[in-house]
Order: sequence, then structure tokens, then C-alpha cells
Amino acid sequence: MRFNLDFTDKTVLVTGSTRGIGKQIYNDFKDLGAKVIGVGSKDYNLADEKSLAAFLEVLEQYDKIDVCINNAGIIYSEPIVNFSVDRYKKLMDINLKAPFLITSLVSRKMIANSWGRIVNISSIAANRVRAGRSAYSAAKHGLNGFTKTIAAELAPFNILVNTVSPGFTMTEMTESMLPIEEIELLKKQVPVGRFATTEDISNAVVFLASPLNTFITGHDLIVDGGFINVVSV
Repeated sequence: MRFNLDFTDKTVLVTGSTRGIGKQIYNDFKDLGAKVIGVGSKDYNLADEKSLAAFLEVLEQYDKIDVCINNAGIIYSEPIVNFSVDRYKKLMDINLKAPFLITSLVSRKMIANSWGRIVNISSIAANRVRAGRSAYSAAKHGLNGFTKTIAAELAPFNILVNTVSPGFTMTEMTESMLPIEEIELLKKQVPVGRFATTEDISNAVVFLASPLNTFITGHDLIVDGGFINVVSV
């Protein structure tokens, strides 16, 4: 078998591409020769109906989109008794509604070309919950269910659809949300003894989006250093 990670003939869409995991994914696909369409919050507000519609109109102009990485997402940590409707709606619009609408458009282009790869960035929050993350976990559960369903729908057209669920990953957002003491404590609960790097997550995404993946679909690839497999004490 010839191992080929050359994306020179592929057009790749990456949402949330301006920082953290999304930026790494964007850069890696670009380094592998892909034509990359990147979008960040400064380009379009995926929580705003008009802005999202404008972005979809732009995507409609592309002849083909071979790979779609739905990475854009936000997180709020707040008890359910205080969680505002506005925050809930914004989180769901970005984390679940936007991937739904983007995938609907992109999948039509993939069907026309009889080839496609879709990777939705989920989270271990769909498998291991934490207090204050009710809306976030609900959105990621929804994203996983959505992914499994469209994987079944699109498989006959040679389109494979999966999720990648990062565990604790060292990004700017992680550093802003967690004090260093908690980061060090959590590292001890990860069997490999560290947080993921953005490269760790991007490697998994690139594999699932590549021609090397010919038979994996409807799968949630958890990239967490073994965290959810162990019992915290």
C-alpha cells in the first residue's frame, strides 16, 4: 500500500481556523498542499443568522469542497440555575446549528464528486461530564449523534463522516479557563502524563480526512491520552 498524505488536489474547509486546534488543522492541511478555506469569528459570526447565511452563500460559489472540518465552537461553564437563554442559544447555534447547515451544503458538493471526508470536532465532554458544562455537553452529544446519522446517509456516495473528540488540550483557551494548579492536577489524571498538543489532535483529523481512511465512518475518535478510560480517585 502506498501511503499518501498529499492534498494538492483537495479543497479543505476549516471553521474556527484562527486559533488553537483549528489553526493547527488549517496550517497542516496547507502544508500538505491543500487549498484551504479558513474561517474565524472575525470573518463570520456563526451565531448570527444573517452572517451564517452570508458565509453559506460564499461556500456555494466553490466548485468543490472535498474535506470539511467543523471545528468552530464555544464553551460556557455555568450552573444550570444561572444559565441564560441567550448563552444557551449562542452555544447551540455555533456548536450544533452551524455544522448542520454547513454540512448540508458541503455534502451536496461531495455527492456530485462521489468523494468526501467530513470531520466534526467534538469533545470528551460528550463522554465524561463536568459540573457547569450542561449546554456544552448537550451540544457535543448532539454533534456525535448528528455525525453517526449523516455517516449512514452519505456512505453510499463514498463520503466518510467522523468525529474527533479531544481530551485536555493545551491551547490559549485552556490556559485562560484553567489555573495552572488545576492544569498540573489534571495532567496527573491523564495516563500519558500530559495534555494533548494541537498537533496531536490535528494528526487524527488529517488521517480521517485523508485517502488513507477508506473504511472508517460514523466513528468517534477520542484523542485524550487515555483519560476517560481511568477512574479518578
